[in-house]
Amino acid sequence: MQKREEGPWKAHLNINIAGCSSDCAFESQGHRGRKLSAALRLSTEFTAKMASTPANWQWPVPRPLQQLFDYFPLVTYGTAELPARAQATTSDSVPTLFVFASEDDARLGAPSFNPGCLKWQTFLRLAGVAFRVLPSTNHASPTGALPFLLPVRPTTTPIPAGKLHTYALKHGTSPPSEPTTLRLEAYHSLLDLPIRNAWLHALYLDPAHTDLLEVFYTSPASSSPWIRDALRRQLRRAAEAEILKTGSYLSAAAAGTAVVDQEQVYTAAREALESLAALLAESETGWFFGEQAPTLFDAGVFAFTYLMVKYMDGNGEGDLGGMVKGAGDGELERHRKGVLDAAGWGEEV
Repeated sequence: MQKREEGPWKAHLNINIAGCSSDCAFESQGHRGRKLSAALRLSTEFTAKMASTPANWQWPVPRPLQQLFDYFPLVTYGTAELPARAQATTSDSVPTLFVFASEDDARLGAPSFNPGCLKWQTFLRLAGVAFRVLPSTNHASPTGALPFLLPVRPTTTPIPAGKLHTYALKHGTSPPSEPTTLRLEAYHSLLDLPIRNAWLHALYLDPAHTDLLEVFYTSPASSSPWIRDALRRQLRRAAEAEILKTGSYLSAAAAGTAVVDQEQVYTAAREALESLAALLAESETGWFFGEQAPTLFDAGVFAFTYLMVKYMDGNGEGDLGGMVKGAGDGELERHRKGVLDAAGWGEEV
C-alpha cells in the first residue's frame, strides 16, 4: 500500500487488490462537519417551505402544454347509452343466464354442455328462478368465467357464479335447503377431483372425443383452421396441466416428463362414481344425504352424470356414460333422470 502526500483535508489511498485498483478518499472530521451542517440547513429550509405551501398547490404546467390544453379543453361527457344490440342481451321481465351453449340449445333452454354452467343452470331451475339462456364465452364474463347472470333491466350489475346461490335463495319460488352433514365437503372433493379430471381427460385429451371438442369450443371460436388448431392445442395443454395439479396421475413410463396416466384417471373416476352411488343408496328420498328435494350438491352431481351419459356413452376406455349407468345398482342413473324431471326438462333433452 502506497501512501500519497496528504492535503489539509483529504488523505488519498491507492489500494491494489488482485490487479484491481481503486482510489478511496477519506475526508477529515472538520470538512464532514461543514458538509453535514449545510445539508441540515438545506433540509430545514425545504421542510419549512413545504409546510408553508398550500395543500392544493400543484406543480406549474409548462407553457407549451398549457397552450395545448387551452386549445383542447378537458370535457367530461355523460354516461353513454348501451348499444342497441345490448338490449337483446337483457330483458325487462326475466334475468338472462350466460352459459356455454349452442344457439339452438340456448333458445330452447336446453342444458349447457359445460359442467360448471350446467350446475348453476340446474340449480336455478330447481330453485324456481325464471330466466332465459344466452350463449356466451369466458371473454364476455366480468370475472373471466361462465356462467353469470344479468338481472332484469334497468339493473346492469352482473351476478357471477359465486353469488348465484344467494340470488336463487332470494328470488326463487322454491329455494332448496342445503345439507348440514360434515360429510358434504368430502363428497364434494369427488366431484372436484377424480370426476372432473375424467371429464377433462375424455373431452380434451382422448382422441375418441375430438369431434365433441370441435363442436363445443374450437369451431364456434373461429372459421380459420389455423386458429382452431392453435386453440385446440392450447385447450389440451390447459386440461393436462389441470389434471396434473393433483400429482396422482403421472405416467410411470414417462421418464423425466409429466404425462397423464389415462388408466389411473378413469380408475379414480369409476371409484368416485361408485362412492356416490353407495351414498345415494343410503337415502330413502332419492336425493343425496336424505334431503326431501334436490340441493346444490344434487345439481353438481347431475352436471357431470348428465353430460357423461349424453355425450360419452359407449366410447371405449373413456366410456364415462357407461360408468355412470353401471355404478352401484343404477342409483346415479335414476338420480340423473330424477333431476331432469325436477328441473322441468324431462327425458327429451
